[in-house]
Amino acid sequence: MQRTSDQTSDLKRWGAGVLVFAILAVVGGVSNAYVISLLTIVLLFTFMGQSWNLMLGIGGQLSIGHALFVGIGAYAVAILNIKYGITPWIGLLVGAVIAGCVGAVLAWLSFRFEVRGIYFALLTIAAAEFARIMFGGWDFVGGMQGLFYQAPSGADLAMLRGDAQFYYFVALALAAIGVAGTEMISRSYWGYVWRAMRDDDEAARALGVRTFRHKVLVVSISAATAAVGGGVLGLVQGAIFPDSIMGMAISVDVLIGPVVGGLGTAFGPLIGSMAAIPLHHAMGALGDSLGIPGLNSIAYGAVLILVVWFLPDGIWPAIVRLYGAIQLPARGRIAQLRKVEE
Repeated sequence: MQRTSDQTSDLKRWGAGVLVFAILAVVGGVSNAYVISLLTIVLLFTFMGQSWNLMLGIGGQLSIGHALFVGIGAYAVAILNIKYGITPWIGLLVGAVIAGCVGAVLAWLSFRFEVRGIYFALLTIAAAEFARIMFGGWDFVGGMQGLFYQAPSGADLAMLRGDAQFYYFVALALAAIGVAGTEMISRSYWGYVWRAMRDDDEAARALGVRTFRHKVLVVSISAATAAVGGGVLGLVQGAIFPDSIMGMAISVDVLIGPVVGGLGTAFGPLIGSMAAIPLHHAMGALGDSLGIPGLNSIAYGAVLILVVWFLPDGIWPAIVRLYGAIQLPARGRIAQLRKVEE
């Protein structure tokens, strides 16, 4: 009976996911250019947010420097495509491999010397800042002047170039892969091991879990995933600058979705990004019109405070609880009817 209930719950979850992305696909076909561009950014940060969600929400390892991995992916695609004419598909793969290796080395060195928790988070910030300064002074990649893609002449899937609508559906596909991937990993052996490691590292080790290996693995996978999103983000923006692609703002945008939407959940980064990023853009535009610089940052801070205060586990878990509360009376009535029939 329990197994049937779990299967029904799984079907509902997957069905809800298919419905959400079907609606988003329709929206992409009928919206204007501004809405499409904004939603493209939302979906890309949903995907990159899943990488951070995987690392902290499931694996329990805090990073505040994910811009490092986003930037590696963006520069890998840009250098190979702009300098050598190589398809961005290869660039995405190369960027993911490099970022995964950088993440693995960073994690190995950190955890080998017992640098963990907030100190590991500070180390990721330092690494991202070091990379930003290094790329800013590297003439081969344009330094602070950046790298620029040629304007696309039309949709070209082989070269991953196209108009705003083309990139919208690329971002939609990535977001769908991110949600599905997080859900599957969460229910896999790795997911159970990583959550055990997150909740109690010593207890997990006592049960025979090689937590050191798994920590390095989760950081590496998270880094590689963020790099793929960064590569596509650079293509969407049409230019790569170290301050914009490796700056602290990118790290905040990556983590805001999971934190607001719900850490450790598959739909949390999507819901959180949809709530926070449009607000960020709207407050930025309002601040510019009113002559109030930094209004978007103030809005981000206010959203985080409100979520932590009223919804400490995020928006998506609150939605699930509300849905359950609505369903419980109906289930009770059905149970009563069955008793009467018996």
